[in-house]
Amino acid sequence: MALITLPRSHFYSSGLQTCRILACLRKYLSPYNKKGRKITCHRCFSLQLEQFRDYFHHACYRKYHSEKGSKLHPVGGSVLFQTAAWDRFEQNNSHVDDHRFYKDLNTFTSSEQVLKFVSTLETLSDTMAAAALYRVSEVEREEGDQKIPKTVLESEVFRALCFQFEYESTNLSDTSLVTALQALMELHVEPQSNLLVNLVTECQNRLQQGHLTIHNLCILGKCMIELQNSNCAMLKEIILQLQGKKLQECTPEEMVAIYTLLQAAFGETVQHQDFLDQLNNLCISLVYKFSPKITSQILNALVVLNQTRAFPLVVKLCIHSIRFVSHFTSEELGKVLEGFIHFGYTDKFFTQALEQRVSTCSLTMHPESISKVMQYCNKKLILSKPIFDAVAESFVYQAETFSPVQVSHLIVTFGKLNYVPPNAAFFFRKLENTIRTRFKYFPPQTLLNLLHSCTLIGRHPVNYVAKLFSPYFLQKLQAQELDLNRSSLAQLTQIYLTVVLECPFYKGPKLLPQYQVKSFLIPPYLLESPVDLQFYKTVTVGLIDLLKAKIYFASKVSTPYCYTVDIEIKVDEEGFVLPFTSDEDVYKRLALCLDDQKRFCLNSHHLLGKEAIKQRHLQLLGYEVIQIPYHEVEILQSRRELVKYLKKKLFPHSYRFH
Repeated sequence: MALITLPRSHFYSSGLQTCRILACLRKYLSPYNKKGRKITCHRCFSLQLEQFRDYFHHACYRKYHSEKGSKLHPVGGSVLFQTAAWDRFEQNNSHVDDHRFYKDLNTFTSSEQVLKFVSTLETLSDTMAAAALYRVSEVEREEGDQKIPKTVLESEVFRALCFQFEYESTNLSDTSLVTALQALMELHVEPQSNLLVNLVTECQNRLQQGHLTIHNLCILGKCMIELQNSNCAMLKEIILQLQGKKLQECTPEEMVAIYTLLQAAFGETVQHQDFLDQLNNLCISLVYKFSPKITSQILNALVVLNQTRAFPLVVKLCIHSIRFVSHFTSEELGKVLEGFIHFGYTDKFFTQALEQRVSTCSLTMHPESISKVMQYCNKKLILSKPIFDAVAESFVYQAETFSPVQVSHLIVTFGKLNYVPPNAAFFFRKLENTIRTRFKYFPPQTLLNLLHSCTLIGRHPVNYVAKLFSPYFLQKLQAQELDLNRSSLAQLTQIYLTVVLECPFYKGPKLLPQYQVKSFLIPPYLLESPVDLQFYKTVTVGLIDLLKAKIYFASKVSTPYCYTVDIEIKVDEEGFVLPFTSDEDVYKRLALCLDDQKRFCLNSHHLLGKEAIKQRHLQLLGYEVIQIPYHEVEILQSRRELVKYLKKKLFPHSYRFH
């Protein structure tokens, strides 16, 4: 293992000739040199220093130096760096305690702190040096920097470390080599620099030798994806070597490393499916060992790789994740929820754990995590009042931190599941202020989804209807979708119908006929659900027994107002039931809504928003709406009970026939 030794004012490595020269020069460069001996190695030193400057000019300084002909940022008089805390180390302490080093390294929150810490060390192994570089890349990534900060570039410690890695690459351990490569790539060092070229070349040599561990192969693979592409020869060789490893002996950390490599390399592209099937099967037996981080990472990889064939593993991961709901970070929780959504899995115990976390931590949760929670409830039709109330409170408290898309996810879920929070006055006032102040930042489709969801729960966006119906907005919406799809037109039509029926005071522009649809019963049935065939047959059998003939009711009746009535019965003024073909003497129309399980929230008797607004509008259009919910019909034991139930629903007092 190569060592980077850091005496008082220089670094030293026994394997590097230049550093030996620099070490020899120390006494000549010392201001206390009494002999005044001539520096015989000055020329060699100058050449090496010039080469070092050229290397940094090429690798790192491309974006910092001035135009050609101007002076570069000074690299310093030598490749030395001062150690301000030298005196606190004992003379015989030649090595740093590994555990203490890594513990201290992870406490630093800036690259300056990391480099200052390294400069105080007497000796440094190549593994520690690589870890220090990686920590620098981590903190810079957390700060969102897209290039190496000038303060890091001008640090003699950083430059000395890079210099060492470039010229000592053949003496580095495998772990140090791939870790240094990964860190420098994350710091956006120029790919064509001598530093990265040397490291990549050495990695290729090590790969050909075939003794890299699974962890190091995965790190190298990710670097190759970023440096070249997913079709490069080195990556193919890495995958080949991974397939030859004894996967049954893999640790959880090695498993997640393989998954994340395949995720980065192939995404949804189905490649090496046999290898993935082998991984998925082996992973099932390891799930109980997974930490919260590993659980979320593997579940996320399965989503990206679209491993629908790995459903047994997905189920086990989802069940395993229940115990970690309170321990997941915001990012990890988001990945787990994405897995539940993607694979269509739900679990009541997971929902209960989620309710406990959100209700207690909603004010401190990241907006993206809250958005993911609401998307999960939306997708699985989970009406959780503890979650929704906590989210509504969080939005009122910190609405400014939510992006337009995140705001839309919240409101769309409230609308779809037909729920108005207890703090509705404050909630919708905050929503209106948010839309007003950030209107131009809402994408057209996002804004349409949001405002349409408000109409579902009776919160009419009258102040913005005129903008929705304006040619300018419709053109923007059409440009975003390339062509207005029927779902968007249906949403616009329902908003217009809502304004006409529920907001008679509205005097603004109308929705032009070419943007209106004739029926809401269109795939993917966002605005109206088709009747369940089996439930329909059950009810019609009872109606025929009750009314004595099928002529007295009509099925799936299209209205002039876009809605489709499941079953319609016509009655005259005296209470006689008319044949469905009769259009004369019709005094009242009964609209039977056959509400099967799909029209309600999950495990609930609470109607979805699209069904609630349909029944509300049918009443306003003059229909007498009679709800026939599945949970009332399924408990009936016989056809006689069904007929009695329908008679009580339709004609609670009496009925007669023409």
